[in-house]
Amino acid sequence: MADKITKDMTFGEVLQKYPDTAKILFKNGLHCIGCQIATVESIEQGCMAHGLDEEKIDAMIKEMNEAVK
Repeated sequence: MADKITKDMTFGEVLQKYPDTAKILFKNGLHCIGCQIATVESIEQGCMAHGLDEEKIDAMIKEMNEAVK
């Protein structure tokens, strides 16, 4: 899959391209829709700011990629 979600993408990029991923973000405590920082902050930065560890971030990215296949 050449076109996939990565943790260095911004929330804004992901939500614009794959709006259905919002429910996965919400499930993980990330309510990024409407947040101005979401346009410049990477998924990894935002997740870490919200207390998610690397393992949880990787699992969430995997889940999002599965959802958009």
